[in-house]
Formats: sequence, structure tokens, C-alpha cells
Amino acid sequence: MTGMILDGVLMLLLVAALGYGVRLERKLSALRAGQLAFASAVNELNTAAGRAEVALASLRASGQETDLLHDRIIKAREVKAQLETLIARGGELKPARAPEPVARAAAPAPKPVAVPAAAVDEDEARAARMQALAERIQGLAAPARPSAASGNVHAILGALTKHGAANQSAKQSLNQARRNLDDDLFAA
Repeated sequence: MTGMILDGVLMLLLVAALGYGVRLERKLSALRAGQLAFASAVNELNTAAGRAEVALASLRASGQETDLLHDRIIKAREVKAQLETLIARGGELKPARAPEPVARAAAPAPKPVAVPAAAVDEDEARAARMQALAERIQGLAAPARPSAASGNVHAILGALTKHGAANQSAKQSLNQARRNLDDDLFAA
């Protein structure tokens, strides 16, 4: 009979161990699932940290480009102010007003001003027209008999050549400023 009691106690202990093993297995499977979720969360966090580092590097580069662009804008404003000063100074150098033309009986008809094909730029076309006008005036400046009109022609010619020189120097200054601006803008 003691054998039966011991067998019964042993069976009860085995059933209790079996129940405890089932509960332990459930807890371990939940723990494994939590561990897998934790590992995926760590991977996502690592990926997000990598993206944040890339975004931060991009932001730093953008900040440096912004600083460079700001410097270029400041230089461009300075050049613009210089150009406006040159343009204003060039506008002050207007040619003297030509006197009324003297009627000549045998005056040849003026030739039309031909602008060279290379003078595409408006300034170059204007300079070419001014040169042609100066040549026509020089042709009028040598009359057979000296008169008061020849003095006026010389005055007009002088004013035109001064204005042409002023235009040329202003044009050179503008071109130099444009080259400097281009060099500054495309230096980086």
C-alpha cells in the first residue's frame, strides 16, 4: 500500500511538473516574441539614426552653401551699386546739343549708317552709329571757306568724341565688373 501511495504522490508531482512546464513554455514563447519585436525595433532605430545622420550632414552642407550664397549676394549687391553709379555717371555725360543744320546748296545726301554684323550688342551698335556720325561731321568740318559753322562742327565733333570716350570707358568698367561678378559667382 505504501507503494500505491508513493505512486499516487509521484503522479501528482508529475502532473504538477507538466502544468508548470506548459506555463513556462508559454512565458518563454512570449519572451521570444518580445525579443524579436525588440530586435526589429532596434533595427528600425538604427536605420532612423542613420537617416538622421545623413539629414544632418545634408543640413550642414546646405548651411555652408547658404553662407556662400549669402556672400555672393552681398558681392552682387556691391557690384550692382557700382554699376548703378557708373550708369548714373554715364547719363551725366550727355553730348552737347547740336545747332540747327546750315542749309547748303550742294550738300550731298547723308549715307545711311550701316551697323556691322558683329555689333549685335546694343552698346556696340550705338558706338558704331556714333563713329559714323563723327566721320560725317569730320567730312563737314573741312569746308572750302572757313565760317562760323565750322567752329560749331568742331565743337560738336569734340563733344561726340568726348562722349564716345566716356561711353567706352563706362563700357570697359561695366565689362570688368561683369567679369568680376562672374568670377565671384562661379569661383566655388
